[in-house]
Amino acid sequence: MRVVFLNPPFWKNFSRGQRSPAVIKSGTLYYPFWLSSATGVLEDRGYRVMLLDAVALHLGHDQTLSIIRKFSPTLIVSESSTASIGNDLEMADRIRESLPDSFITLVGTHPSSLAEEILRQHKSIDAIARKEYDYTLLNLADSLQAGNSLRDVAGLSFRLPGGKICHNPDRAFIENLDALPFLSRVYKKHLPIYQYYFSLAGHPMVMLITGRGCPNKCFFCVFPQTMHGRKYRCRSAENVIEELEYIQKELPKVKDIVFEDDTFTADLARTHKICELMLARRLRFRWFANVRVTTDYKTLALMKKAGFRCCAVGFESGNQNLLEAMNKGITLEQSRKFARHVHQLGIILHGCFMVGFPGETRQTMEQTFRFAQDLKCDSAQFYPIFLYPGTEAFQWAKDHGYLLTHDYQQWLTPTGGHNCVFDLPGLSRQEMMSFCEDAYRHYHLNCPYLLRKLRQTIIYPVEGKRTLRAGTNYLAYLLKKYYHRVA
Repeated sequence: MRVVFLNPPFWKNFSRGQRSPAVIKSGTLYYPFWLSSATGVLEDRGYRVMLLDAVALHLGHDQTLSIIRKFSPTLIVSESSTASIGNDLEMADRIRESLPDSFITLVGTHPSSLAEEILRQHKSIDAIARKEYDYTLLNLADSLQAGNSLRDVAGLSFRLPGGKICHNPDRAFIENLDALPFLSRVYKKHLPIYQYYFSLAGHPMVMLITGRGCPNKCFFCVFPQTMHGRKYRCRSAENVIEELEYIQKELPKVKDIVFEDDTFTADLARTHKICELMLARRLRFRWFANVRVTTDYKTLALMKKAGFRCCAVGFESGNQNLLEAMNKGITLEQSRKFARHVHQLGIILHGCFMVGFPGETRQTMEQTFRFAQDLKCDSAQFYPIFLYPGTEAFQWAKDHGYLLTHDYQQWLTPTGGHNCVFDLPGLSRQEMMSFCEDAYRHYHLNCPYLLRKLRQTIIYPVEGKRTLRAGTNYLAYLLKKYYHRVA
């Protein structure tokens, strides 16, 4: 049986795999790592598979459909997200017209949260593999091939012959993540590695997942609430090192590793072991990770010694009351201490800041911007909260009457960027969006910051190249936005 795993065509550089799918100002394009994992699982079982990333290949709908039709698959697995669901369902309709006997399954955060709604309204979709779907799809493929009932496929929602929607019980989360195939092996065989870009890493890079789920309680974060749960399940340190050794041997041109776990340092003992093994095996990689401000100096120093050069950190807000309202579980003083530590160690710091939390005002937004400046991050991002079905933040906005629309196309701006879809008392979505745009521009386009970047470029030329590309992409974004406004 043949199986297609599809990242459907949409906006150029639209990343469904990121936490907030959209076209990013810096030009970043994520790997489809969840699709890649499932691809490897079915390939290892002996299925003939195709992993088609239409976004990375710059394919249009017609080109994508032609490639799928030639492959003639029985099972088609398409990833989707809130912002792209309309486009993705349209693509599914076209596939159904062209391949009426195929079995079309949706996966991703949005389908996981709204399986009933999607299956009732869209007859082209045969099933939805909810939440963590690697083995759900394997069981589905086995059942389709054997002609067995789908009622025993845990984690699957599907339409019965009479039209009734059946939701099988949830599948237990995968505990032995070491049993999953290396993402890098799947990338090498199926994906155009040079097409993927991450503004905080050297190029080319690969994105890896060493653990799923997150133990923290942030009320807006989409993956723990809709796909992987709030328990951090880890690959063993030895398994991670084996993959790094595979990359070093089989993908020698890769410069940086991007660990895309929600919080790489959630298990400090494992973090220490990974770093110690990196040093013992003399792995040459520079690497990036998402970390939390509670990470201690000793751990950061060991990470730095093992090649850790850059991190992204969710500072979120410069107001302590708002941090508590979002269940962030950190303090402003912890953030300041963390920033001092990474600066002392020479680790590049990317700060993540958001607005629109319960209790947000114009004054608290300004506090957040001043706080970001005080932390002296190497780069920073400013966005309104993104409300995704299945999260506490979405339900909060809906319950309070703040949500302005259920038209998911509105989750993106007319140029494919992030959009704000809610108002707060005394604070409109236009004000939040304007603040974020202005904050991003003022943070990065001022003399003190530009002088810091010039000094960094002189000392570390490789960082200068990275900054130049990210800056060029941002200027292109500004021009595109300007011309769209004029038109």
